[in-house]
Amino acid sequence: MTTRTRRLTISTAERARRKDPLSFYLDKSDPAAWKAVGGLAAAAKNAAAAAGLDDQLVELVNLRISQINGCAYCLEVHTVKGIDAGLDAQRLGLLAAWREAQDLYSETERAALDLAETVTELPGQEDQHVSQLMSHHVLTDEQYSAVQWLAITMNVTNRISILSHHPVKRRAPKA
Repeated sequence: MTTRTRRLTISTAERARRKDPLSFYLDKSDPAAWKAVGGLAAAAKNAAAAAGLDDQLVELVNLRISQINGCAYCLEVHTVKGIDAGLDAQRLGLLAAWREAQDLYSETERAALDLAETVTELPGQEDQHVSQLMSHHVLTDEQYSAVQWLAITMNVTNRISILSHHPVKRRAPKA
């Protein structure tokens, strides 16, 4: 048995007391780390507001990143926040195809969505540079920075939620 194997082997008693990894909430396992992520999210949202980016744009970015990452829980949370921010059903429903429905999204929103997708997908250097140059042509330095921080933060929270298997519960229909 190698040293690596010995370190990975746990006792039967230890195994019995451990949580099922498929019902393990990463965010609850280290409250200090989760609080730090929350602080980062708040700072990114504050930077977006200070840069003149409205709540609809912030939620469009959060939703698009969550679509790309396949995070059902974050899609649920940010759909509600998007509706609260005033996003209508048409813009919400067509977000995954925003490039084909460009008339529904402002030039600033399109630049932010393109940059957020680049931050999320990390394409090859040439595609990354094109996205950065095109979006920076539309966004101010503060907006350019804020969108990237929003995207980085949403990617982190998506991963935490996906790894935690956060459930999505059906919402009661509004009366």
